[in-house]
Amino acid sequence: MLSDIEIAKQAKLRPITEIAKNLGLGEEDFEQYGRYKAKVPLDVIKKAPSNPNARMILVTAMNPTPAGEGKTTVSIGLAQALALKGENVCLALREPSLGPVFGVKGGACGGGYSQVLPMEDINLHFTGDLHAITAANNLLAAMIDNHLFQGNELGIDPERILWKRCMDMNDRCLRQITVGVGGGSKGVTRADSFNITAASEIMAIVCLAKDMSDLKEKLGNIAVAYSRDGKLVKAADLGAVGAMATLLKDTLSPNLVQTIEGVPAFVHGGPFANISHGCNTINATEASMKFADITVTEAGFGADLGAEKFLDIKCRKAGIWPSACVIVTTVRSLKYNAGIAKADLNNPDPAAVKTGFANLAKHIENINSFGIPTIVASNRFLTDTEEELKIVEDECAKLGAAFAPATIFMDGGKGGLDLADKVLSMMKPTTPKFTYELEDSFETKITKVATKIYGAKDVNILPEAQAKIDEFTAAGYGNLPVCIAKTQYSLSDDPKALGRPEGFTLTVRDVYLSSGAGYLVVLTGTIVTMPGLPPHPAAMDIDIDTNGSITGLF
Repeated sequence: MLSDIEIAKQAKLRPITEIAKNLGLGEEDFEQYGRYKAKVPLDVIKKAPSNPNARMILVTAMNPTPAGEGKTTVSIGLAQALALKGENVCLALREPSLGPVFGVKGGACGGGYSQVLPMEDINLHFTGDLHAITAANNLLAAMIDNHLFQGNELGIDPERILWKRCMDMNDRCLRQITVGVGGGSKGVTRADSFNITAASEIMAIVCLAKDMSDLKEKLGNIAVAYSRDGKLVKAADLGAVGAMATLLKDTLSPNLVQTIEGVPAFVHGGPFANISHGCNTINATEASMKFADITVTEAGFGADLGAEKFLDIKCRKAGIWPSACVIVTTVRSLKYNAGIAKADLNNPDPAAVKTGFANLAKHIENINSFGIPTIVASNRFLTDTEEELKIVEDECAKLGAAFAPATIFMDGGKGGLDLADKVLSMMKPTTPKFTYELEDSFETKITKVATKIYGAKDVNILPEAQAKIDEFTAAGYGNLPVCIAKTQYSLSDDPKALGRPEGFTLTVRDVYLSSGAGYLVVLTGTIVTMPGLPPHPAAMDIDIDTNGSITGLF
């Protein structure tokens, strides 16, 4: 079997001018980054008329397992299948982070014959968006420390600085550091730490900002520290906004590429869903919905994280709502949730499939609660039996969800035609229905997400977190939505609690204010915002020869 990169290299890419033309864009409407990539400027998107035929399909998944589900692969395969059926379709996906690419998870370009291309470029530096976000983030960090060194006119408390540095790489050694060691000309000595770039508030802001004015307002609202008299110091107070926005000028414009079958794809923005909101940019989604009739988009990790945040944060902000939702599963993942060892997942086990369905059932119920038509896509493996697939189909039917196995990894769009039919038959306009109201208290918002979406019995907010919630509420931020950082591997905050945990208490250990992005981040369990590398990083298998040919990149 060919690897993803070998399949990608054999694909015949179309010039990006041709892909853009299929969206109704002339050569003056985009900026080329080589032959196969382009950025579409915001003014082109904003001046384009609204599309009365625009519909959006959200692709999400059950909780991820080591067996692999293939949510992005299904998103791409579904778009290709819709195109084969004559639909005017476009993708809106997130950009990969170098951390997972060189770590354990891999890239975010799909797989097999359902990929976005050029996959090497997209998985590596692409158009430089993540580097620009990293630079803007660290410029602000440098200006904070310089302010301390130059006399600290704002009276910033060095022990209550909220802003962290970032880099687009997994490096656990940067979770806790000391800067300015030695004092004097070396700066003010203080504790600091790094986020991965995908967890930076700048990344979240870029994904939620609608234009340059909105971007600058959000950047200016970033809470960077407390003053010694307890007041929040903002990025605007440091005079950092103009320079940061300048670094991000091109980053606001969505990136246009194509799938292996030539379907247009906007790949733009890449926040993680376990530690951020997990959605691509509003601008990319808007562009797709203006230039195509059907937009296929995805939200990170399982529906308990990505889909909830997509609906409660992004859709609320952007004024959009999906006409259907596809939940990706695999027979192997259902068995894993029943406690079957990874080595035994290829063995037929109908009973385990039925037991493990409990995890998928909760996600279906959650999407149903939002009033969105639900279709379950089983990303099919060769070892899946008809009996096992029939169990999944029957259990889905009991919950009112359509079901379609898909072979889009091996067959591309042709392997998703049944799924496309089910989606087209189920799509319908629906009214937004949120998990909580913005007027609810932070405690109520957290409790509603925990009990309604995760299935928790109760919430335990630790005293330090409660004190911060009280402080942020008193400061006037009480009407913000919540962005809960939680393990992706379980519905609960315990990554080892598989299936459908019940009767558990969600523990909130800390919160922090993302006043620029416009939400409160709620930290649960042992979640960290700077991942580490595994025992055998993917980086050890990646190489390039003297002709520039890359190997080992999936």
